[in-house]
Amino acid sequence: MSKKLLVSDLSLEYKGKKGLSTLKNITFDLNVEEIGCILGPSGCGKTSLLRAIAGLEDISEGRIIVDGRCISTPTSRVPSNERSIGMVFQDYALFPNLNVEKNIAFSFNNKNQPDSQKKIKELLDLIGLSGQNKKFPHELSGGEQQRVALARAIANEPNILLLDEPFSSIDTEIKENLIRDIKNLLDHLSITTLMVTHDQYEAFSLADTIAVMNEGKFHQIGSPYDIYHEPLDRFVADFIGMGTFLPATVNSHGVETPLGTFPIFKKDIINLNKNQLEIFVRPDDVVHNDQSNLKAIVKEKHFRGADFLYHLMFKDQYELLCYAPSHHNHAIGESIGIEVHMKHAVLFEKELI
Repeated sequence: MSKKLLVSDLSLEYKGKKGLSTLKNITFDLNVEEIGCILGPSGCGKTSLLRAIAGLEDISEGRIIVDGRCISTPTSRVPSNERSIGMVFQDYALFPNLNVEKNIAFSFNNKNQPDSQKKIKELLDLIGLSGQNKKFPHELSGGEQQRVALARAIANEPNILLLDEPFSSIDTEIKENLIRDIKNLLDHLSITTLMVTHDQYEAFSLADTIAVMNEGKFHQIGSPYDIYHEPLDRFVADFIGMGTFLPATVNSHGVETPLGTFPIFKKDIINLNKNQLEIFVRPDDVVHNDQSNLKAIVKEKHFRGADFLYHLMFKDQYELLCYAPSHHNHAIGESIGIEVHMKHAVLFEKELI
């Protein structure tokens, strides 16, 4: 049965291990059946946090609690095999000398349980690998191996499921379908799940809630929509998607920028120095329109199939990014029309150099 996960004021230190991250005062909770994601760059501490929850690392401060039961403190730790937590590792961790059904059966508490074959068949049906039970890992694709690793992790019906960079070794062309299938599977199982990844597409596709991490601490926790559209600091804004910063000032009409004046909400400027601001502009805020009087020069362009990502120079000094359908194929150095569609201003204090 799925359970709630609570991590309270957790810190973790790797003493004498150069290059390994330290976690600092991490607090978050994951509700029953919720899918959460820790999103951040490589080396920021994501996997260390996951390993601490799984019982594979000691913590130096704080607590880890599952359904009201404390499973980790600085002085005590419930063994990992008694936590009812399933984990899917980045490299799948399948046994190469065991076939699919034996890899899955390895996770059963009672290896000789009479209904194990029935259970394995149900799991293989669930992950879309019916009839593949006698194959060995080397006979499977990366996506198929990941499905087997997932089946093994959920075989004992754990209270919590942990996914460590589950798609990092998957070819791009099959990743999208695999993510969709696993999302549907997790929703079907109604299992509380925590994933870590550096890939925002994976986070947005799977998670109900995202915590953005850098250098061992959380910068923002929220829904994928809020993380993208309302970043709380410059790191989150810059890490999630792309964008550029332009100078901005606040007056009685709103936010005045080189692109025009935009509406503002009171919460956007609270505790900010109104005379030292920058506005964050994403490429989807800038719309290509050949008929617009607002012009910018194409400095770079990147073909992405359905669209181009244009790097623009506005008024000879301001950089902008803009998506445009790929049939609008403009040359480097060409002046193109743009419009700015911004629902509200995303503002930060100007970064002092």
